[in-house]
Amino acid sequence: MKRIIAGLPAALALLATLPAAAQQAGDTILNLGIAHIVPDASLSPVSSAGTPAAAVFNPALVDARADIASTTTASFSVMHMFTDHLAAELSLGVPPTLDVSLFLPNGSLPQEHPNAAKARAWTPAVVGKWLFLEPGSRWRPYLGLGVAYARFDRIRINQSDPLVVTLAGGSAELSSSWAPVYNAGFIYHLDDRWSINASVSYLPLRTDVTLTGTGAGAGLTTTGRLDINPTDYIIRIGYKF
Repeated sequence: MKRIIAGLPAALALLATLPAAAQQAGDTILNLGIAHIVPDASLSPVSSAGTPAAAVFNPALVDARADIASTTTASFSVMHMFTDHLAAELSLGVPPTLDVSLFLPNGSLPQEHPNAAKARAWTPAVVGKWLFLEPGSRWRPYLGLGVAYARFDRIRINQSDPLVVTLAGGSAELSSSWAPVYNAGFIYHLDDRWSINASVSYLPLRTDVTLTGTGAGAGLTTTGRLDINPTDYIIRIGYKF
């Protein structure tokens, strides 16, 4: 027993140097982990129309800016290897809630409107990946290109902010849209079945915003384009079938 225990460090070191049986043609890998989403939000020129009151609101909307807080959510995917190097991955996840804040530098005080609105975002994506090195390599970097479809629901405005209620107390809508996905990462193989998959993805994602007002904004429709442009940092544990 002492000899076995004494030999364990050397045996583990030897195993660490052995090539792992990595992904190869015909394999299917299920991945589960977390995604940290970092939006880079911007707002196109916003304008109101519909009643004479628009002449009052539009000057306050000049140079309006938006910010979306970073968030973390659960993420999972299924990847299938068509060849030893070419794969396709379907990525899903628990839809995160985006927290949108507004800043109106030309509006009346207060110019900052934190937590102006919240919306749940669904962004399933299909990404083709090219894996470098050979299936026997323990590390396999890859590049990917794909497409995501974004849909938004559970849109809620900050009812305690009078300006937000005036602009969007009637309704708030975010249009659905498609966006390309640019992806890079690597797979580290723990053994023949288990692996760690770490990646970063960028989505140039935008949505059209449509708001209908209440109170002093009754009859007004305010429109603009919100660029979300998230960078997703993802790490998952994978199991090969």
